[in-house]
Amino acid sequence: MSTEHDNQQNQYVLNGLSATESWRLFRILAEFVDGFEALCRIYPAVSIFGSARAKPDSTCYQTAETIARELAKAGYSVVTGGGPGVMEAANKGAAEAGGRSIGLNIRLPHEQRPNPYATMHLDFRYFFVRKVMLVKYAVAFVCLPGGFGTLDEFFEAVTLVQTRKIKPFPIILVGSDYWKGLLKWMETEMRARGMISPGDLSLFQILDDPGQIVETIRREAPRQAESCPI
Repeated sequence: MSTEHDNQQNQYVLNGLSATESWRLFRILAEFVDGFEALCRIYPAVSIFGSARAKPDSTCYQTAETIARELAKAGYSVVTGGGPGVMEAANKGAAEAGGRSIGLNIRLPHEQRPNPYATMHLDFRYFFVRKVMLVKYAVAFVCLPGGFGTLDEFFEAVTLVQTRKIKPFPIILVGSDYWKGLLKWMETEMRARGMISPGDLSLFQILDDPGQIVETIRREAPRQAESCPI
């Protein structure tokens, strides 16, 4: 019983950041420093997102593996959340192609284990630190079908580009059948009600073919070298 209670308490990381515990900021800072030092040489990289529940025999899994393999052959590092499903597939494709395969795992109460295909593993306690790392070295985002986490990463990237907090880069949703409902809602609700500008829907694109996805990234993504602070 006590173990379950401890897990519940440890789960709520942000609730534990009280004004009287400013020392926790050093733990947060340490995660940033470790991430920057470990990842500064992986540029150019593509971050790939999607469901942790995708099975190896699913189209989603196999598509992610193919995209990552071709990206690795083209010289891109592949970065994922380090877990199972689509993340595993992408790390597998990159690793088997001899590319840089990076997994940025998040420590969860229910033990999300890193997949075995990432050749570089980093563990994070804080989602917001991990999200910075997924964005900072990416020249493109590729989002396959997924749940709340995938949507979170997608909308974060679109918002950062829309508000000019980061330079524009390809943001690609993979699987028109899966994403068409979301796109329709954006058109008929968000855009129609004036909640977004008409041009905001051009900040991302929906593609199906892995070859076209890789070619789009090669054509549109920046390729200048990222400076390394160490």
